[in-house]
Amino acid sequence: MDKDLPPRPAHLMNDLESIRQLLDKHDLPMLTDRLDQDGIPVLSDVVVPSIERLSAIPPLLDQIEPEHAPFQDKEPLEAILRREAHLILQQVINEFAPKVEAELQKRLDARLEELIKQRQPV
Repeated sequence: MDKDLPPRPAHLMNDLESIRQLLDKHDLPMLTDRLDQDGIPVLSDVVVPSIERLSAIPPLLDQIEPEHAPFQDKEPLEAILRREAHLILQQVINEFAPKVEAELQKRLDARLEELIKQRQPV
């Protein structure tokens, strides 16, 4: 198997020297330097809030007044749930009724053929 040979020390020294020269060219802050907090922008410095933007934000649920609640309904929840359950049941019946009817017709025809064959003399 081919193993990668470790780089030669001269090659490593050249890499380190090029990194040092690159760092010397730029005045980069050191890890021990403190940053000026006034120089760091915050979101409110970048995006100026306006009345239009603030009014586009929907209110939180706890800020909605009960008389202005969007989903407040006069009908009790139990009646709504019963009506929805009935609609689901009706959809299932409408979907499967033709299949059940076809299967019943097929079995009825098969049974009728058996009974007719039993009645006929050979």
